[in-house]
Amino acid sequence: MFLDGLAFWVFMLYIYVIYLFQLCTDPKRRPPYFTDKSMESATKYINRKFPNVDIRGGSQHLSNIQKQKSAILEGLHSYYESFIDVMEFRDHVYELLNTIDASQCYFNIGVNFDFTKNYLDLIVTYASVIYMLSRMDDKKAIVGMYNCAYEFSNGNSDPSFPRLGQMFIEYDHPWKKLSEEFGPHTKSVTEALLSLLMVYPRRNLSADQWRNAQLLSLLASPAAMLSPACCDTMACEYLSLEAMERWILIGFLLCHSSLNTNANSQNLWKMALRNGLYITVIRDEVLNIHKLSEDFFDSLKGYSKRIPDIKECKELNVHLSHGFSSGAVRREKRNFLRNALKELIKVLEDEPALLGPKALFVFMALSFSRDEVLWLVRHAENIPKTKTPEDYADSQMAELFYYMEKLRTLLAQHRYVIQRYHLQYLSQYDALVLNDIIQGMYVCPEEESVLMSSFVSTLSAMSLKHLDAGEEFDLKPFRLDWLRLQAYTSVGKAPLALKDYPELAKVMNMAQFHTRMMDNVNELLCETADLSILCFHTRVFEKLFSQSSEDVSMQRYLTAFPVICSHFSQCLHPLCPEEAEDIENRSLKMSVNFLEEISRQTCMVVLEICAEQCNLHEKLLPKHSAETISTARNKKLKKSLPKKGDVPKEKPGTESLRKDRVIVTNLDKMHQALTELCASYSICADFTVFQHIIVPAEFLFSQLEIRLNKVIVQMANYNQSTHEIARPSDLLAGIQAYVTSLHSLSCYTNIDVTRLVKSVLLQQTQPLDSYGAQTITTLYTNWFLEGLLRQASSALIVHCPTKQCFVNQNTENEQSFHAEEYSDICGLRSLAELIGPFGLKFLNENLMWHIISQVGELKKLVSDNMDVLVQMRANYDNPEAMSDLQKKLTGSENVLKRMTIVGVILSFRSMIQDALEEVNSMDRHCPFLMRPIKCLKDFIYSDGDIKVTLSVYEMASAAGLPCEIDPALVSAIANMQTDNSSIEEEFKITCLLLVFIAVSLPTLCLDPNSFYSREHGGHQNNIHCLATAVNHLAAAMFTVQRKNIQTQLHEFLKVASSILLQLGQNVERVEIKNRDSVYLLLHMIVEQSPFLSQDMLEMCFPYVLLRNSYREIPVDSSETRGK
Repeated sequence: MFLDGLAFWVFMLYIYVIYLFQLCTDPKRRPPYFTDKSMESATKYINRKFPNVDIRGGSQHLSNIQKQKSAILEGLHSYYESFIDVMEFRDHVYELLNTIDASQCYFNIGVNFDFTKNYLDLIVTYASVIYMLSRMDDKKAIVGMYNCAYEFSNGNSDPSFPRLGQMFIEYDHPWKKLSEEFGPHTKSVTEALLSLLMVYPRRNLSADQWRNAQLLSLLASPAAMLSPACCDTMACEYLSLEAMERWILIGFLLCHSSLNTNANSQNLWKMALRNGLYITVIRDEVLNIHKLSEDFFDSLKGYSKRIPDIKECKELNVHLSHGFSSGAVRREKRNFLRNALKELIKVLEDEPALLGPKALFVFMALSFSRDEVLWLVRHAENIPKTKTPEDYADSQMAELFYYMEKLRTLLAQHRYVIQRYHLQYLSQYDALVLNDIIQGMYVCPEEESVLMSSFVSTLSAMSLKHLDAGEEFDLKPFRLDWLRLQAYTSVGKAPLALKDYPELAKVMNMAQFHTRMMDNVNELLCETADLSILCFHTRVFEKLFSQSSEDVSMQRYLTAFPVICSHFSQCLHPLCPEEAEDIENRSLKMSVNFLEEISRQTCMVVLEICAEQCNLHEKLLPKHSAETISTARNKKLKKSLPKKGDVPKEKPGTESLRKDRVIVTNLDKMHQALTELCASYSICADFTVFQHIIVPAEFLFSQLEIRLNKVIVQMANYNQSTHEIARPSDLLAGIQAYVTSLHSLSCYTNIDVTRLVKSVLLQQTQPLDSYGAQTITTLYTNWFLEGLLRQASSALIVHCPTKQCFVNQNTENEQSFHAEEYSDICGLRSLAELIGPFGLKFLNENLMWHIISQVGELKKLVSDNMDVLVQMRANYDNPEAMSDLQKKLTGSENVLKRMTIVGVILSFRSMIQDALEEVNSMDRHCPFLMRPIKCLKDFIYSDGDIKVTLSVYEMASAAGLPCEIDPALVSAIANMQTDNSSIEEEFKITCLLLVFIAVSLPTLCLDPNSFYSREHGGHQNNIHCLATAVNHLAAAMFTVQRKNIQTQLHEFLKVASSILLQLGQNVERVEIKNRDSVYLLLHMIVEQSPFLSQDMLEMCFPYVLLRNSYREIPVDSSETRGK
């Protein structure tokens, strides 16, 4: 009992010593007193004088310690107490080992397994603690500095300091001192180690021997498939090979005299030496056992013969012997285990009930696999000089990890099956056999009899009713009693000697395993499948992942790496919480890095497939049909055939034709890679790392979201310097091809592609995506403003109302793009579908910014001509006065040009608004929502409450409905109002602006491009957009100023009509050249205005002039150019 209870405390102390060692070796976490230059003199003095540090004689060196004595006592207290714990631990170990020797205890791993295992663990752990303590460079300085501070504070030395200092001095050469201490215990240690002769050689077989014995195979003997897996040494079958090697090598290092006197000891020692170059002390601390043994025996007399043995074993490890080195042997073992575990999993998945009788096979498989993993890990970080370094790397380790995780999952899934089987086995077999053995014993002392009777009664009392009722079993008292019985019956003069009753030991060891299947499977998994040590071998772990990810056949197992990170919490100890945060951060970081890399590879393959499908889809676009049609037509007309040297163009679909299925295309390879990568996500839907739930599929979702955003932006092909960009219709077709291909991803793995696509496309409707990068909304907004509309404002591109698009002018300088391809109905519908209402809102905001900047300049022009415009407004029907005032007016052309720019922008905005209405199709999708909106819009009055009116118009505009008053323009103009100007002043400026526009209209006749084109339905210099500008701008400005829109526009109509009618009186002047085209502009203003009517126009302007103007406009625009 003392051994078992001591184990927990010993392990805690061991963990804490390691933690202190890491603190002292890490420059960032060392106690600050050893990095402070002011303490450097004191530290050197203490190390030089230790342990006899005289605070009076060294006062000049220790003055800083005296100044900071309180801080030093507080800061180093935990270190000092830990060293005292180590000293007390040593005392307890001395006492326990002496008691064991005095009791002449019997050790045999096959009989009293727990007793022997705990004894060997205690010896190795004690030696490891002392070894790690000796490697701590700052231990003398810490203890000495603490004692000096203590003496300065209390006037005398700490009571524990002399013994602590003496212990540090003694263990300057730890192995020599330890071997001296263990000299009296050689008999007990050797007896325990030699009992491994019946286990270690059998466990240390080659892969060929495993294969010949059909190890771990349930199919090897089908007739015995249902027979329970049991043997004389149940616990030894899954005992860690690494632990046995550590016992043997460190045990014989401490009790080396038996190597010269016992041939069996020497054979066992050599066998362990031939099995590897390094053994694990703890975590990532390893011992080069050959070098250590050679140096140690070289310092001892009478051990010269052992040195050649060590060198021989080292050579066998590194270099090929009979075709194999230890690295090659281990590589073959891993290959065997991969196939063996795969077969075992397939059988158990098909017949999970076999987990009952064959549970031992599962734990053996896990233990064997863990041994091979740990061997590779500790040697991969310390690769020796060898001709075969590939033996210390494994690109297929992911598969072994996967099978280990799969076995753990099977045990968890079918826990009830395992419990049900073993409950019946315990109550109906183990209890009966144990009772028969007890009955047949000749000698049975009372205390031992009570214990064994309790065993039988405990097992017999178990029934399926308890299991079916959901009761939790706790059989730990049973196992503790068995350990107590082992201790009672293993002493030299015990009345009942366990070694005389091997059958009792066999049955009890078997029953103990069966009880662990009832309530202790998780702890058994920690013993056999715990890979938490990988947390401390970060470089090796990451290297194994990298090697596995490069092998296509291993990609389906890659998720096993991040899942293993969920085991890292098992390396924590509840009594050392200081390291929990560091290990948690390390575990999460590794897990996230692995998943991000898997997701990155998967995402890369997915998008390559999508790109390939997009290219194939692009070949089917209508724009590529012209060449095919032309070829067919030429063939029909029997025109000249292509020359022999010309390679015929492949038709779409040719890539799917193949003569042999063996021929593998690039797309086939990508689909295979995708299948492998997506299969890795099926290992588990989620797992927990330190209370953090991690969902692997979400990492793929995140990566796809990031990369798909980048791909869509790249597909736009925006070039800021040349103002080139992909057509919206082409981009939409490409995105649709990507989306169609992405939906096939759900056939490979469980991922919500619809949510992914919605998330990405929604981000593209915003100016910036969730990662702060530009989206297609920003790109197309910039292009339409800087590319198309800027050229339209210079009349290089013309707004064409008949075609509802913009078209290029026939100029000498050819444009870099065809405006109609971007602004036709198809192009704008595609744009509206790409960037949606949110994107169009952003585009509208930028359009409004440009309009407002033009309005600001127009107001400045009005202010400059204020007096003249006031007089013109009063005398518009006096030709003579108007003629004189016209000469005083400046900036007429500038006003018309800026108004034309505003009109072009508003015309474009109207086009995209119509496209949005058609794309949204809200009448079809949600008529119940659209009908109330339309009803409100139709019945609202613009001269009512302006806030209510604008709210309704804003809602209608968002739904894509045209409105009499543009709410966005109203809002923009309202925001540009300054605090200094009153509403009346703004109203006056607006009225004068309309007068300015009206009196400037005759100057349009001077521009040769002011002629009206029937083909385009507008003027060649875009002045027809003035109609849109006047109507929208006037409505918005007068709405802000709370004035009657119709009244003011009627005034504008009177002034414009009067001015234009005066053109007819000047027959010989040059202004009459395009007079008819300008007359039509007046008709357009009235026709487009919801506030003006034809009756109002006829009151001011004769309709006969409009009719004649339409008649005078030539059908072919080339005639006009000729004139």
